[in-house]
Amino acid sequence: MNPLTLAIVVACIVTFVTWLLSVITKDNSQVDRIWSIVPQCYIWIWSAKDHFHNNLLLICAILTTAWGARLTFNFARKGGYRGEEDYRWEIVRKRMTPVQFEIFNIFFIAIYQNFLLFIIALPAYYILEHSGKLNGPTWICIILFIFALIGETTADQQQWNFHQAKKTGKTNKRFLDQGLFSISRHPNFFFEQSQWWLLYLIGGFSTNHLLNYSILGAILLTLLFLGSTNLTENISLGKYPEYADYQKSTSAIIPWIGLKKRK
Repeated sequence: MNPLTLAIVVACIVTFVTWLLSVITKDNSQVDRIWSIVPQCYIWIWSAKDHFHNNLLLICAILTTAWGARLTFNFARKGGYRGEEDYRWEIVRKRMTPVQFEIFNIFFIAIYQNFLLFIIALPAYYILEHSGKLNGPTWICIILFIFALIGETTADQQQWNFHQAKKTGKTNKRFLDQGLFSISRHPNFFFEQSQWWLLYLIGGFSTNHLLNYSILGAILLTLLFLGSTNLTENISLGKYPEYADYQKSTSAIIPWIGLKKRK
């Protein structure tokens, strides 16, 4: 079977299963649970179909596997695999009728998000399709990917430490605004998106086709994160009125951009 066709078949099966499980369990976080697992699986499929001959494609598979391992670990320790639904889905559910939410579940949560998980991996297929090669710019992007991975790991650990301190009463702060969160309200979002933009650039530089169809994944992922950020910010602002001052002093996503001295 053609490697792209095979990956599409796998994506369709995953989409159906996650939707079916969400209906059976009444838990709409099924896609969240496979978010960190599926994209690199597509890349490994393409690398295996090439018999692991393309070194750059193999590197992309390893990099995205490292990304997935980190994200899976962080998701698991927060209870993501113990049947705890993302709190934001309940808020969204209350804003819709049952029929509206079920339509939303089918087309956005199940189909669209699984489609997104497929297309963010497409730069790797582009490398396979055009026999992408390692060169200077791709090595720079690979190194930056590793730095972004470290940055996201650091941000998630800082957030974890804060919430543990909050649970045990070791801090009276109501939200995290220290460490990486002092230069960005969502540094983990920034580093997450950076890694997939860098994967796209690796595909572009390695094939000498810097502008190609695989950019769609990075663009749509960024748009998804913008929507997610807006929802998260509105929830935080509703819970913590002082969050408004944090918004005024600290960049939303990109570190340092719009940073102002706090009063």
